[in-house]
Amino acid sequence: MSGAPNSPAGAAPARALPGSGDARRHLIVAIVNNRPGVLNRVASLMRARNFNIESLAVSVTERSDTSRMTLTILGDEVHVEQATKQLYKLIDVLKVEDVTDSAIVEHELALIKVRVTSKSRPELVSLAEMHHGRVVDLGDDAVIVEIVGEPGDVDRVVELLREFGIKELVRTGSVVMARGSGSIEEQVKR
Repeated sequence: MSGAPNSPAGAAPARALPGSGDARRHLIVAIVNNRPGVLNRVASLMRARNFNIESLAVSVTERSDTSRMTLTILGDEVHVEQATKQLYKLIDVLKVEDVTDSAIVEHELALIKVRVTSKSRPELVSLAEMHHGRVVDLGDDAVIVEIVGEPGDVDRVVELLREFGIKELVRTGSVVMARGSGSIEEQVKR
């Protein structure tokens, strides 16, 4: 009998729709002109394509007229590819690259304000140092710990600090750079 399971006899098998693949985390790097409104246009395009931006890090590059954006989004291959093509259509976008499967260095910074007592403070400081963190503020009843590393490493430290009681947490989101001598910024045609 032909056809897909649970389909009427003689019916063609159901075809997979483009973009119906599994969603996964993608890291998109965009080099843009450093002008007012560019960030809004990029974020609006992502919203229009129904992407939730998990994190967004933006800063000026070594050239004051360009900025570098690192977007972390969740989506399947086809939708992410369509979104990157749409980004190219924005006037101030100079270069876009999905670096998800590339050899990269990915880091994130987190500041975590944790409740402490005089008894728990030494344990917390030791825990932070053991995980390559550092204490950047030491108060009577709270300590601010700075952690820099891969997002998974930051996640693990945050979980360890939860037992002390997190008062406040802020994360930068991922920033990435390709390993080796290549540079996305050098690829931008001027």
